[in-house]
Amino acid sequence: MKKLYDIVIIGAGIAGSAIARELSRYDLKIALLEKEADAAFGVSKANSGIVHAGFHSAPGMVKSRLCVRGNYLYGELKDELDLPFERKGELMIARGAEDEEKLEFFLKQGNQLGVPDLKIVRGEELRRLEPQLSDEITAALYAPSAGVINPYETVYRFVQNAMQNGVEFFPDSEVVAVAEGIVETTEQTFETKYIINAAGLNAAKIAEMAGLHTFDIKPRKGQEYLLDRKASALVNHVIFPLPSKTSKGILVIPTLDGTVMIGPSAEDGRDDDTTTNDVFDAILASTRTIIPSITPKLLISAFAGVRPVATGDDFIIGPTGVKGFINVAGIQSPGLTAAPAIAEAVVAILKKNGDLLLNKKSDFIAYVPRHPKARTMGKEDLSRSVALDPHFGKLVCRCEHVSEAEIRQAVREGASTLDGIKLRTRAGMGRCQGGFCTYRILEIMAEELGVPMTELTKKGANSALLAKDLKNDR
Repeated sequence: MKKLYDIVIIGAGIAGSAIARELSRYDLKIALLEKEADAAFGVSKANSGIVHAGFHSAPGMVKSRLCVRGNYLYGELKDELDLPFERKGELMIARGAEDEEKLEFFLKQGNQLGVPDLKIVRGEELRRLEPQLSDEITAALYAPSAGVINPYETVYRFVQNAMQNGVEFFPDSEVVAVAEGIVETTEQTFETKYIINAAGLNAAKIAEMAGLHTFDIKPRKGQEYLLDRKASALVNHVIFPLPSKTSKGILVIPTLDGTVMIGPSAEDGRDDDTTTNDVFDAILASTRTIIPSITPKLLISAFAGVRPVATGDDFIIGPTGVKGFINVAGIQSPGLTAAPAIAEAVVAILKKNGDLLLNKKSDFIAYVPRHPKARTMGKEDLSRSVALDPHFGKLVCRCEHVSEAEIRQAVREGASTLDGIKLRTRAGMGRCQGGFCTYRILEIMAEELGVPMTELTKKGANSALLAKDLKNDR
């Protein structure tokens, strides 16, 4: 049975979810499809969480324009969606006169692109900004508009708000066929006026299903390493080296949650999610030339993600030779930053085409408050929350101070896997990496979902967590 829609969006990562939220302002019937068990489980799952200032890419590139605009829009979205976002600022560092000349190039480029308040800092001003910097660092390009954000929570807020405004979300819906006006998934068939291809690493594959062979997607793997909260005292800003042709380099990134990330690597042609000791050693060595006091003992976790690098190394956003088929492909860095502007660009394309009525809703819900979190509450706020919901008084994750109330709320908002809980609440992301809290989380999930614990998974199909009782299965 076919379902009729105005727009079907393929991919519920940062780009697809931002597009869904922006289009939910209009009187349209919209479906958001995701092949994984939850949103943010693809490329967006392993994201550094940086909202870039926008001086890295050359003028004339699509990503340059949308990065600067996206950075600005996050200031509005922070208030509308109560997003976890902080403008910590970023520093691109130099070692000596030759490097400082390169900083001048990026300063001019950033000014040309409209990046606000850029300046080069040296001496006491630089050491005041970052007291722990290596003595070898002589100057830095300072961009105060840059920030850090929780990438998964941002995706979930986009999806949640889109659904509140009528968008239908279909996880576990892998696309198997595309034709003009038709999207067929493993579960059902959708008939639609427009198809928006925001499928990340699979964007070229989806385009080929529609009969388009205009670009390729090549994977670029990045390994990143998470440091304990003790490292938070060592760094105040996102710190970049001078970039290479393929990467912004090995970064030091203070996260919103008090931890510090170092990385990523840039491994072309790799699409696995393994981490290796040799890459960690290389990343640590590079990091210590920036902040010498960072040590291996601070490491608490490692992960890897894969960036979808498109032909031409730029974003591919626009209509195609197939009627109603719009590509939103190659959304690698700075895709997180650009996502709100990408959504605006898609709306502009639809308006230009003129064959779809885009009437704004009078009852659009723009503001969505975040649910309270135990780790950010003072004693009085926590006492009030416990009085309203006793589950706030039961700590499930000790490392990240996540309450039972937060776990239950995450399930009620759509989390059906352990990773879904982890990304929404941070339960299991701390020093013990879930050693204390995992079993209790599974108990709560089973109770909320009304299923046996043996049916629960880490991230969907083929990731069962507990073995079934063989005696009862005979």
